[in-house]
Amino acid sequence: MRFRDFDVLTFDCYGTLIDWESGLYTALAPLLARAGVTLTRDAVLATFAEREASQQAATPDMQYAALLEEVHGQLARIWGVAASDEENRRFGASVADWPAFPDTREALRALKPHFRLVILSNVDRESFSRSNERLGVTFDAIHTAQDIGSYKPDPRNFRYLLDRLAEDGVDPRRVLHVAQSLFHDHAPANAVGLASAWIDRRAGTSGWGATSAPPPNVRYDVRFESLGALVVAHRAEIEAG
Repeated sequence: MRFRDFDVLTFDCYGTLIDWESGLYTALAPLLARAGVTLTRDAVLATFAEREASQQAATPDMQYAALLEEVHGQLARIWGVAASDEENRRFGASVADWPAFPDTREALRALKPHFRLVILSNVDRESFSRSNERLGVTFDAIHTAQDIGSYKPDPRNFRYLLDRLAEDGVDPRRVLHVAQSLFHDHAPANAVGLASAWIDRRAGTSGWGATSAPPPNVRYDVRFESLGALVVAHRAEIEAG
């Protein structure tokens, strides 16, 4: 794969640019303490992943903040305590507090002069606007689940992305999708024929964390363990001519 073959980088945000696992786990801390949960962090995140994926499939048009509130209430019941409307609300609003990965801002700024940068995210517009303050660049386009009416990995989200790019005259063969989640992003990117770069933020750990397990045939064109490593590879290609 050569970076020079692409004009547009499309990005997942949460898990790729924003450290959503740390953000989620921190936001769940009050419930975990109240319920006396002794599960490992990854086990907690796996339970969240199962409930989130189920709720997204059941209510694809529910805004993400409200969906997080619903999932938080479900987790309270699973862990044997009464749901709290106020705790649910705080969890739904917690996206604004989730941190960016340490390499995100510098990497995006390094890529911006060379590519159009586009977001395809599973959140609502308001939640993303708060995260965008942490990212340090102006994106050329932002597409959220709220805009589309469904959540990744629904192929509809990627068809929407390609339709919007086509309106701007972009050839899909000139698009590279950059994402962490094999389940949410790479599998549906495969389905619509997009090239993809896996940012394997969980390298060296087992399991899938806050995402569901991907289908067995999922593929990607290139793998990096960080967004910074992708930038290093891009610079090397430029220097090599």
